[in-house]
Amino acid sequence: MTKADIIAEISEETGLERVEAQKAVEAFMASIKSSLTKGENVYLRGFGSFVVKERAEKTGRNISKNTTIIIPAHNIPSFKPAKTFVEEVKTKVAVK
Repeated sequence: MTKADIIAEISEETGLERVEAQKAVEAFMASIKSSLTKGENVYLRGFGSFVVKERAEKTGRNISKNTTIIIPAHNIPSFKPAKTFVEEVKTKVAVK
């Protein structure tokens, strides 16, 4: 499913114009991005959490040059689904 598919589905279910649904989806994503860039986590009960995870400094390899490099500590965005969400996916998605 793409963002366009999500917008189309929201538009159909709510009766909003596609442009309004697109603005709502864009505003939602911008709000989450803004919160995460400030270091604030976003919790959506029953859906999941968007959190900022800290990665420690580590040693890596550049295999093309056969050298060791230091990867500095950094933050990354992460999504952790709610338990109810995970259970619903487990029970309703068919195994391929």
